[in-house]
Amino acid sequence: MMTFNKKILICSLLSSIFMATAAQAQLYKSVGPDGKVTYSDQPPAANQKVEKKKLPDTLEGGNLPQELAIVVAKNPVTLYSANGCSPCNDGRNLLKSLGIPFNEKTVNTAADQEKMKQVSGDLQMPLLVISNVKFRGYSMDEWKDALSKAGYPATSKLPKDYRYAAAEPAAPPPPPAAPKAPDAARQAATPQPKKPDDGFKF
Repeated sequence: MMTFNKKILICSLLSSIFMATAAQAQLYKSVGPDGKVTYSDQPPAANQKVEKKKLPDTLEGGNLPQELAIVVAKNPVTLYSANGCSPCNDGRNLLKSLGIPFNEKTVNTAADQEKMKQVSGDLQMPLLVISNVKFRGYSMDEWKDALSKAGYPATSKLPKDYRYAAAEPAAPPPPPAAPKAPDAARQAATPQPKKPDDGFKF
């Protein structure tokens, strides 16, 4: 039978693991006196300017390793793709084979195209965006070089349980309008009775 002390030890270990996992999604951006920007999961010194950064929800599902989480927060990756676009498929497969966490925006409607023009200036696809740097069209060597310069590892560091989020439209449809309250709608449709004439005229 497990002793009381062993139970306490196991509970402590589980608590430590949980806290370490939760910390991976919370990063600190600090600016030093020389203007140098650094990212860390530890709070910086009191004399530094601090900004907390939280990873996008779509990138938190797999509990990213600390080093990879820092890169994702600093240089997030977004892929713009379209249905029936073979180079888009090649680009997506490359990102996944390298273990690059990314968000995917689909361009399949007129609204999506307008949104992409605002981002890229044209409709050449696929479009890879690393932080604020844009790469039009698919080029395996160019993409790999850009990802390496952005700090991403050459081989996948993703945990085995990581799942990529589903692609979303570049221009998501607006939410449906809230229905009118039944009483208010009925009152607006029902004509109000006229006030009786009291005989006084002015």
